[in-house]
Order: sequence, then C-alpha cells, then structure tokens
Amino acid sequence: MKKATIITLTLLFLLANTVIYNHAYQFTHFDPNATQRTGKPEQLTLPQKLKTLFNGITIPRPTHTSQPTQPFKTIYLQSHEKIEGWLIENPNSKGTIIQFHGYSSKKSGILNYSDEFQKLGYNTFLIDFMGSGGSTGNATTIGYKESKDVRVAYDYIKENYPNQKIILHGPSMGAVAIMKSIHDYDIKPDQIIIECPFGSMRKTTQARFEAMNLPTFILPDWLLLYGGLQNGFNPYKHVPTNYAKKITIPTLLITGAKDARVSRQEIDDIYTNLKGQKTLKILKNAQHENYLHRYKKEWLTFVTPFLSLQ
Repeated sequence: MKKATIITLTLLFLLANTVIYNHAYQFTHFDPNATQRTGKPEQLTLPQKLKTLFNGITIPRPTHTSQPTQPFKTIYLQSHEKIEGWLIENPNSKGTIIQFHGYSSKKSGILNYSDEFQKLGYNTFLIDFMGSGGSTGNATTIGYKESKDVRVAYDYIKENYPNQKIILHGPSMGAVAIMKSIHDYDIKPDQIIIECPFGSMRKTTQARFEAMNLPTFILPDWLLLYGGLQNGFNPYKHVPTNYAKKITIPTLLITGAKDARVSRQEIDDIYTNLKGQKTLKILKNAQHENYLHRYKKEWLTFVTPFLSLQ
C-alpha cells in the first residue's frame, strides 16, 4: 500500500510538472500555425478544456492586418532576432518617437498612436519585438530580452537623426522593455511615455492567474521557474520598479484606474522611484487597453504638453 501511494504521488508530481512546463512554454512562445487564441474556459468543450489544461493556452503568432496609410520605409535591425520596423518621416519634424507594442501584439496594433504623434509633428518608428509581426522568432520574454530591441532601435535613430529629439513610447510590455533598456544599456532618450507597466514579472504573472480565477499560491512561481529556464533569464530579476531608479529623464506615466492586470500600488511604486522630472496621469475609466480606442481626447491632453517640454 505504501509503495503504491509513493508511485501514485510520484506520477502526479511528474504530471503536474509536465502541465506547468507546457503552460510556461505556451505563455512565452507564439504558435505560427494557429489562427485563433484559446477561448475562455466557459466557451470550451470538455475535450478542449482537457487539452488546454495539459498543453496550455494557444496564442497565435502576432501578424499584421494593416500598414501605415502614410509613405513609410521598412527597416531591419539585428537584435536577439532580426527585428522589423516601419519608419514614417514627417516633413520638418520636431523629432522621432520610437514606438514599442505590448504582449502578444505587433506594431500595426499601435498605428493609431503613430497617427496622433504624426499630427503633433513627429517622425515615428514602429518596432516589432522579437517573435512578433515582421520580426523573426516565436518567443517572448515579456520585456526582458526585448530591452535589447529597444536599444538597437534607439541606436539606429540616434545614428541617422543625430540632431533630433528622441522620445520612446510603449504600453505594458513595451513600457517595461523601455525601462529595462535605460537601466541596462544606459541609453539616453530625451523623454519617455510609458503606459501601464507592471511592477515585477512575479506580480504580473499572479495577476494573470487571478484573471483566470486560478490559485496564486505556488503555481505562478512554478510557471516562472520553467519560463525562465526555457528562455534563459531570471524572471525574479525582471522588476521594473527597480529599473525606475535609474531613469532620470522626463517621464510621462499613464495608467487606467480600472486596470486589473497592473495594480495602482505597482504604478505608485514605479512613479516614486523615477528620479527625473515626472508626471503621473490616471484615466479613471480605463482598463489594461489601447487608450486611444476610448480615451483619445483625454490622452492628448496629457501627451501634447509633455512633448512640448524643452
């Protein structure tokens, strides 16, 4: 009886490890063959639920469904992967705004931001992170290795537009990658606009478990362990709250008061640690989303004066 119990527990432990390993892989790797993301649990049949439980959710590789309406150049740069950017020049521009998308998105998903920056008189350079859009690879590290993509894009603009103002903009994972790039590579843009960055990899993983009504005890840490091993980084050191301590340039931090993915405490901690001139703006009804879909006028009242800073 004792031997049977040990065997059963061992098999359950191995099964649990396999399940968590698969979930970690699916969370950090996009599926180039998939066309649909895994639906909500209540939408799945029993076989689909069992498959998802064992293999993890399926996230299709982000692909473009649109392009800029203005003339643009496609630029390729070498980072961890070969990354693709769209450079849209503005006659008599005030500078260049380099844009970075969020998790499981792509540069065409932030074209509406580019349109507004263009109206304000700026060149825009939209970047696909590794694993997304026109860039190579299928993996994502939720902003950790993507920080090199930020540095490579910044270096390109700095070299080709040496006398122009450079601003970095990104929502969510894009904001985190910007912060880490400044922290790790000491790049020096003139300003940054960051939207809803998470405070730590651990906290954002726990928030996703909460959003799926799953336990946040042990499971998120188990997922982080395997995700880090699979992708070659330490997720516990991925802490934007700490990255903020090395940011001394003017920063506009925007968040939504109803964001279920990033807590207000995380935002406040990041804001407190920022060392330079800083502004915090709250969209009182916004969630974790593209703010221009519903709050463009309010967003512009934050961004327009910030960009005018000398």
